[in-house]
Amino acid sequence: MRWNTHLWSAMLSLSTLANADPTWPSQVDELEEIMYQVQGYRSRQFGGTVIPCSSEASGPGRHNAAEWLRAAFHDMATTTIFDGRAGGLDGSLQYELTSSDNIGPAFNTTLKFMADYYTSRSGVADLIALGVYYAVRSCGGPVVPYASGRVDATQAGPIGVPLPQNSAFTFQQQFTRMGFSQTEMIQVVACGHTIGGVHETEFPEIVPVGTTADGEATMDSTVDVFDNKIVTEYIAGNTTNPMVVGPSVKATRNSDFKVFNSDGNATMAALVDPQAFKDVCATVLRKMIEVVPDGVVLTDPVQPYAVKPVDMQLTLNPGASTMQLSGFIRVRTTDFGADSAESVLLTYKDRSGGDDCGSLGCTYTASVLGATQGFDDTFVWFPIDLQIPTSSGISSFTLTVNMASGASEAYDNNGNSYPMQDAIFMQQPQSCLLEGNLKVVAAVRNDLDLPVNLHLSYKTPVGDPNRPVPTLNDDTVEMTKGDCVGLYTFYTASYEDLGALDYATKIDVITGSGETASRDDFKAASGLGANCAAFNAPPASLCSRADDPDPPAETSSVPVTMTPTVTSPGTATSTAAVETPYHRETLGNYTLVGCNTEATATGVRALGGASYVYDGMTLESCMTNCTGFYYWGTEYGRECYCGNKVDASSTNVTLDECNIVCSGDETEYCGAGDRLELYVTTGPIPTPTGTLAIKPTVTPYLRIGCYEELPTRALTGGDFPNDAMTLELCASSCAGFTYFGTETLTATWFVPGTRPNTAVAATGSRCTD
Repeated sequence: MRWNTHLWSAMLSLSTLANADPTWPSQVDELEEIMYQVQGYRSRQFGGTVIPCSSEASGPGRHNAAEWLRAAFHDMATTTIFDGRAGGLDGSLQYELTSSDNIGPAFNTTLKFMADYYTSRSGVADLIALGVYYAVRSCGGPVVPYASGRVDATQAGPIGVPLPQNSAFTFQQQFTRMGFSQTEMIQVVACGHTIGGVHETEFPEIVPVGTTADGEATMDSTVDVFDNKIVTEYIAGNTTNPMVVGPSVKATRNSDFKVFNSDGNATMAALVDPQAFKDVCATVLRKMIEVVPDGVVLTDPVQPYAVKPVDMQLTLNPGASTMQLSGFIRVRTTDFGADSAESVLLTYKDRSGGDDCGSLGCTYTASVLGATQGFDDTFVWFPIDLQIPTSSGISSFTLTVNMASGASEAYDNNGNSYPMQDAIFMQQPQSCLLEGNLKVVAAVRNDLDLPVNLHLSYKTPVGDPNRPVPTLNDDTVEMTKGDCVGLYTFYTASYEDLGALDYATKIDVITGSGETASRDDFKAASGLGANCAAFNAPPASLCSRADDPDPPAETSSVPVTMTPTVTSPGTATSTAAVETPYHRETLGNYTLVGCNTEATATGVRALGGASYVYDGMTLESCMTNCTGFYYWGTEYGRECYCGNKVDASSTNVTLDECNIVCSGDETEYCGAGDRLELYVTTGPIPTPTGTLAIKPTVTPYLRIGCYEELPTRALTGGDFPNDAMTLELCASSCAGFTYFGTETLTATWFVPGTRPNTAVAATGSRCTD
């Protein structure tokens, strides 16, 4: 067992590290986002139960921040620097919840919450360590530098967590076994006990049952603040720490006194200065989370990107002549001062590294969309929605951030450019997930090596209440070759019975093998719709290879007519193929409803959301304008309307009544006078205001799952309908009840400690006790 000394050197130069942007992509990208995207737009919500520090999401007297901090220590404490250097912070706590070392519900609750974030790129041990950063920072404590790369244990470690009844000599032996000196032992106990308290249910010899208001006796007078009151009150002799004074003394369970007094209080006296306390805690808690087995090499401390591409995804557009690059550019604004980021310019290279990008050019400008806050950082987001010719493709891009002041700064990924491969990518609109049955379609460039494989990383519940962390499974399925669509061929694979946690599945599509393999990986199954959309493919005659020296001429994938070319009035000199306008059956995550009349009700529109009128209208631009809505439609060639419902006075008519071509694309129809070319979503709704996610806690309730309604009512205690319903509003309305649930989410929350043996369903804004 060792503390990673390489990383200690890295911490000494942390100010230098903060100025160097990480190189993208990185294996720590998932943990970097969980760590820094704390609140706001596209936040990862990892701090759901520990923000604020006073959160008692698990029940009265249960300070979750303190429980997260203790969980890391209990996981690490079974280590030994002798006899093979085994153990350390390795996630073994998930197998040790029934051990006498780990009594009480705190660690089970902690791991149950963190299990939602458990993936192949964010292991249990790394999440427990990250929990220390979150817990300390949410309580106003110092930044504990955080590195990743821990390896999860597959079984329980030995018994060996220090217990209150141990002697001072035994404590020193135990901490020596962990690799901590006597001084560090005192420091880590003081830093670990500055928040939270002792529970009478688990430790009645220390806190007699019935002697506290909420079952907890606090360690110091500022239970929800990471400060040095635990030190100053101890030194002043007015401490109420139940592990120093009170019934614990007679029961010889006054373990904090035994530890603090072991060197005559010299170490505690050195911690009286508040800043010294914070500095020491940052150091010793970092050492605690970096105790890892021999052979495990941690990364450098995870730093936030100055500029980071997020969720970048290629998708073949209908007709296969273009592909769409979507995603986000996240810009760190922490040090911008009074200035602000106004736009981001993306400049890309074609497949061969050149500038052949077609008529649309090689640049795309994105405007700011939303903002995210970390504990110490702020970020803004720029959505990318760039159309790229499949004939030229993409290999990389660079970024320029333009400021409101007129200044700009270029970013090239530390001289590497930001890489993009167009060899293989998951075709999301044609992929789907419903009730555990997954179908994945990948678009593979025709000049690529085979085989093509689907790799899945998915979770299955263990089925043991004392094992809250699910099993992470891996499986690989060979994909079946399908239709050729221009320069690409579709490959398909299906996977059945993913199980109850199918939404947490991560998807990789891979072509080739070894160093020459290309992959589109770590895609979230939760982003797939329930139905696989059809693809509007070009004629088979257009199937070709990107490296074909004499490919078929690029022609439209739609019907054509031969029209004379006129060079002077009335004089036809030649004939040329002209595309005939046609109705697009699918576009992105939307499918054509048909042609609808405008609303006949006075003063309303068929679609009552946003509206846009401009020359150059295309179906694609209207779809982009209406991001976040269920419906969108074009009218009269240059009008675009969005909405989440279609007014009842709008009716469907024959498609030929939508017969005016789009002002920006004469091959597309954009409705007609009082006629909408109407589209509806086939998949999850992208939203510009946040990321849909399961919320595990709504204080003081915990989520227990999604249930089916009963013929009567599952919850009968109260009924509080509201058009502006939120989980928090329902929880407030149902205060005093054991359960509450919302109808559209069909999920149930319960007050911890009150859950009966028989589960009940919860639907509607209804509550029951």
